[in-house]
Amino acid sequence: MTIVIAGGTGQVGTLLARAFTSAGRDVVVLSRTRSDQRHPWRVVPWDARTFGTWTDVIDGSDAVINLAGRSVNCRYTPENRRLILDSRVDSTRVIGDAIARSTRPPRTWLQMSTATIYAHRFDAANDETFGIIGGNEPDAPDTWRFSIEVATAWERALDSAPVAHTRKVALRSAVVMSPDRGGIFDTLLALVRRGLGGTAGSGRQFISWIHHADFVRAVQWLLDHDEMSGAVNVSSPNPLPNAEFMRTLRAAWGTRIGLPAMEWMLELGALALRTETELVLKSRRVVPGRLLERGFTFDFPDWEPAVRELCARWRAVSS
Repeated sequence: MTIVIAGGTGQVGTLLARAFTSAGRDVVVLSRTRSDQRHPWRVVPWDARTFGTWTDVIDGSDAVINLAGRSVNCRYTPENRRLILDSRVDSTRVIGDAIARSTRPPRTWLQMSTATIYAHRFDAANDETFGIIGGNEPDAPDTWRFSIEVATAWERALDSAPVAHTRKVALRSAVVMSPDRGGIFDTLLALVRRGLGGTAGSGRQFISWIHHADFVRAVQWLLDHDEMSGAVNVSSPNPLPNAEFMRTLRAAWGTRIGLPAMEWMLELGALALRTETELVLKSRRVVPGRLLERGFTFDFPDWEPAVRELCARWRAVSS
């Protein structure tokens, strides 16, 4: 089985490439950056916008997984907004065109999307059937509305791709928790280790997450289940409020101290770090309705055992 992973040099792409290669799959990663690092999989250059020789690996492959997109961990300046939006829409469009022109198109196309597409809310969880798409929340900051615009444009590009013989799935993914360096878990743990991992803002906002092992398993499960198409929430079935999430993380690490951060403090910190507070203040209460209905089971459905395993893995890697 040949799997092409576009934008596969980031944390999530590396997780998938590593898992599929270990399982004996033929993995090809499309990358915009050159690296001297050696991998057990093939790396093919592309610009994520235009046709090139990279399209040869699409034709005849079994599946394409597109993760390409500029990081949202930045200030939403006009230039960064353009790069964030264009990198997602352009890469999705050109992947669709490459599949459409293939003599032997892949059976499945898994396209990364985001759980951020749903509304900021506390009252109920968002699944694929009854979830509320965001953007119209009263008093929502402009940066939050921008994120919704990006997510919906991303999925529109997927929906409009003329690939009659290829199944399309939009992965509305929550944040993937992995012990690898540079990821979101590594960042949160760094705060906890410095005594700064307390409640953010009110602490009521929900955090939707998924353990990296379950993310990989869900992707493989979706590749294997041809009846699944359209939007699929890829997240733990048990999101939890920020205050509880951080308290559990502190307990798993073995520390009681976690200084809270008021919203004004977070705004100042985000300005200094050149990022946005949406990443910590928006309530993302998302559940994987379709995966659960179809019988997918999670190895780590709850945060406490998941975070204990992640802390143990982080310590083992660092020792």
